[in-house]
Amino acid sequence: MANSKLVPQYWHDLPFGEILQAEIEAALAPWWPRIFGYHLLKVGALSSQINSLHCSIARHFSLFDGLDANIQADPHYLPLQQNAIDAVVSCFLLEFEQNPYQILREFDRVLINSGYVFIVGFNPVSPVFAGKILPKYQSKVPWNGQFFMPSRVKDWLGLLGYQVLADERLMHHSLLGPVGRQADHQPWWQKSLAHWLPSTGSVYVIVARKLTVPLTPIKDKSKISAPNWSTAPSAGRTGLSKNK
Repeated sequence: MANSKLVPQYWHDLPFGEILQAEIEAALAPWWPRIFGYHLLKVGALSSQINSLHCSIARHFSLFDGLDANIQADPHYLPLQQNAIDAVVSCFLLEFEQNPYQILREFDRVLINSGYVFIVGFNPVSPVFAGKILPKYQSKVPWNGQFFMPSRVKDWLGLLGYQVLADERLMHHSLLGPVGRQADHQPWWQKSLAHWLPSTGSVYVIVARKLTVPLTPIKDKSKISAPNWSTAPSAGRTGLSKNK
């Protein structure tokens, strides 16, 4: 597991953290009335602080390695039964864990068929990647984590049998500079990116749904035997005999 001292535990641990939280909550808000069930699992400390009060699911639980969690556990090995969760929320979790694909496999194991997964992460093809290049920021949160391409995360989900329903970008901002600076005071080039290249947002929000395997196998048409047609009787087609 990643070093807990370098993993954000609260939104204010991230630059512009409160603004990030507000934008992510606004992006997730339209989905809450659309999902139903009994259990919503928020994996990671930041996920646990996301407002989901308008979610139609009755019970909400947080899981991470911390005292404030409802369930204290390693996200690589969820202490939950198979097919027990209706939806999973993961905010900036994969960036700071050793085996992100294993975490997604655990999400898949505990999710019901047709369950939802919400994954939020930092987009490396965006202004926020500047902190990865500048030595001053490389050892600071969030640039000390590993940024994954959204396309890679979607490939992982595809391998697990998920249908991606949405892939949104937020915050066309580098997150560099004084913490007190407002994110809406962006240089002109960042505003141009948001207008002309919306896919370069610094944060991605992926919504995917677990596909249900059909219970009735579909017959292979090539193996359907052709009808056994019987030949019609000759009905006395014998040649005429000539009397000599």
